[in-house]
Amino acid sequence: MKICVCVKPVPDTAVSIKLSGVAGFEDSEMKLVPNPYDEYGLEEAVSLVEKQGGEVVAVTVGKASAEATLRGVLAMGAARAILVKTDAQFLDSELTAKALKAVMEQDGLPDMIFTGKGSVDTESFQTQYRLAKSLGLPIVNEVSKLTLDNGKAVAERETGGGEKQVIEMGLPCVIGATKGLNEPRYPKFPDIMKAKKKEIRQMDLSIFGIDPSKGRVRVEKLEIVPERSGAKMLSGSVDEQVTELVRVLKEDEKVL
Repeated sequence: MKICVCVKPVPDTAVSIKLSGVAGFEDSEMKLVPNPYDEYGLEEAVSLVEKQGGEVVAVTVGKASAEATLRGVLAMGAARAILVKTDAQFLDSELTAKALKAVMEQDGLPDMIFTGKGSVDTESFQTQYRLAKSLGLPIVNEVSKLTLDNGKAVAERETGGGEKQVIEMGLPCVIGATKGLNEPRYPKFPDIMKAKKKEIRQMDLSIFGIDPSKGRVRVEKLEIVPERSGAKMLSGSVDEQVTELVRVLKEDEKVL
């Protein structure tokens, strides 16, 4: 079984982001990590291959610096990786899906494709749907439980309000993973050393005829979230506190 896992390098949530210009940020020295939701997809793919045989191929569209992120992915169990390089800091979901489709067709279409339910930076939640549409494959997103049976995938997803939906699909298909599907493994030292010798095939986005400037979505402006003021303690009776709270929300915060 061949499984492709789409992995997006994103800024570590623990680092401070320094804006660069109106619509960019300084990422030359920033630590990039695999998108957390993609890690659930990676762990599920590796676990399936460990049980049934085959290989896991990680595919990334990003800057050359994403190679460091992919080494971590290889340490988690992927057999090899493909990096489609672009200098663009932001690539919209339509162009990203086109690049992923092109590289998968060139490498050989997989039996399954895993993505995260969305990325934690742009949060567009569109790439996996566009990819599935372009390949003509069924897709289920936000999958928290998955089983394979006789060439079919049975996916369970939460629909809100405590309700769950179970969907059966034929292979190949696209699975958008979310928290609860599994617990991603931490690579051990021997795995990290082995990952240094695993293949990362690199190619430029331009060979697929994709122009990053032709995206339909662009970032106009980025702003640092302003720091919130300190907490204000309300005193008096319950009625007095409620009256004061309503006044603050209306006059000071202007949210009512």
